[in-house]
Amino acid sequence: MAHSAAAGSGEWWRSGVIYQVYPRSFRDSGGDGMGDLKGITLGLAKLKELGVDAVWLSPFYRSPQKDAGYDVSDYRDVDPLFGTLADFDQMLEAAHQLGLRVMIDLVPNHSSDQHEWFRKALAAKPGSPERDYYHFKDGRGQDGELPPNNWVSMFGGPAWTRVEDGQWYCHLFDSSQPDLNWANTVVQEEFEDILRFWLDRGVDGFRVDQPHAMAKATGLPDHPYVEEAGAGFIEGREAPPMWFQDEVHEIFRRWRKILDSYPGDRAMCGEAYVLPLSEMAKWVRPDEFHQTFNFRFLDAGWELAPLKAAIDESFESFGAVGAPSTWVLNNHDVIRSVSRFGGDYGRTTASDGIGPENPQPDNELGLAKARAAALFMLALPGAAYVYQGEELGLPEHTTISPEHRQDPTFFRTGGKRVGRDGCRVPLPWIQGGESNGFSTGSPWLPQPDSYAELARASQEAKLDSTLNLYKKALALRAKLALGSGSFAWTATDGPLAFNNSGVQVIHNFLDTPLPLPAGDVLIRSTAGEGDIAPNETVWIR
Repeated sequence: MAHSAAAGSGEWWRSGVIYQVYPRSFRDSGGDGMGDLKGITLGLAKLKELGVDAVWLSPFYRSPQKDAGYDVSDYRDVDPLFGTLADFDQMLEAAHQLGLRVMIDLVPNHSSDQHEWFRKALAAKPGSPERDYYHFKDGRGQDGELPPNNWVSMFGGPAWTRVEDGQWYCHLFDSSQPDLNWANTVVQEEFEDILRFWLDRGVDGFRVDQPHAMAKATGLPDHPYVEEAGAGFIEGREAPPMWFQDEVHEIFRRWRKILDSYPGDRAMCGEAYVLPLSEMAKWVRPDEFHQTFNFRFLDAGWELAPLKAAIDESFESFGAVGAPSTWVLNNHDVIRSVSRFGGDYGRTTASDGIGPENPQPDNELGLAKARAAALFMLALPGAAYVYQGEELGLPEHTTISPEHRQDPTFFRTGGKRVGRDGCRVPLPWIQGGESNGFSTGSPWLPQPDSYAELARASQEAKLDSTLNLYKKALALRAKLALGSGSFAWTATDGPLAFNNSGVQVIHNFLDTPLPLPAGDVLIRSTAGEGDIAPNETVWIR
């Protein structure tokens, strides 16, 4: 069943606001406590009302759900948890009728161990074409009893698991997520076919998961500084053999040609965790990705010096290749900004979550900063991403008990890292009951008590609610075309201020109020009047 993609102005991705839907936590239409595609369809009108241009859906593919759907067992089907392909088609049609574009998550670095490709690989002999879909290797040591190299998993433990015939397979994430072998042209062709399958259905683009991990150095050598970097990398040092290999760029050039061959301005955003940004910019050259996530901005926290540096580096690096910057404060892998800015959590803990044993954030302070940060971000030229619930000012759920935990990080580290469940809790829609209108059943993750008064319906009625702040900011951003505007700093010495097309945007990083400059106050992040309070952002024309 083919559908047209959303029509509209060209290169929308340069300035669009994209709303991330985490399907299991957005809205449940069936009463089983799990969000689903019909639930997304039910909520689309509210997203149109919010003022976003597109939605990006985290994975809804068929999956054993060992890593919340990032372990895909069939890339061309919907998991029964979320509904059917027909439900997807109806959701896409409804979005397009509202003028919303739909991007979907693609997970090409690894499949599930339940995928038929991997099942066939296990059943086949070492050295067979089936095994060549993945990275199977003989072990080291006298009897091959040691892993083939020193790589470790992003989720803790070794990046290798041994199979019955003695070979080992590589998994940079969970052992249920074997890494695909992108040096194999058959794997490349399979994914080009998967792209076309969804483009033919009418999707407007893809967010590509972990693209920087897909190509591996020939021979899979040891990580040269694994003791210092673990599964990661250290900026400025040589690229580890599992990250940032040049061969990936040729893959994405082919993908770009496929997207460009379809009508309707389809777009591709890479979750390319590549630093410095001058290196990340290689991923958004004119014939590769349209966008990459700006992790430098996300990592900057809410402090003047790193924030200014991140913005400068973004404009310089992305501008050099003619690409837009993408601004983002939240996603399904990091502590929600309300709690992150209300406590002292570095980036390393940002994807590890906050547990009951950790120092608890000051969510009131955090909300003031998060509202101000959102106003500041939404005034920057470029594209912006909003993670579901961010517009409600939701805090992290920091006191989830162990029996409710779902994240593989929690289990692979024996509970040392609580993982990312706290930012993935179902959304509150209407105050009351066990899940505040998310479901008629028990939600798959419990909500904290604070979510009741943050329910969407309650916020719609409150003039100074975070939801209404986002609506007003997004409407002004669109009306004044700030996403495609200009940028120049006007203050960097305590207030951080810039001018975008005649709109002065000021955030007060000082401990004392700032005099309000003359002009028409368009919006401010608090309900105050007069001077600009500490932790407040104001737009003035």
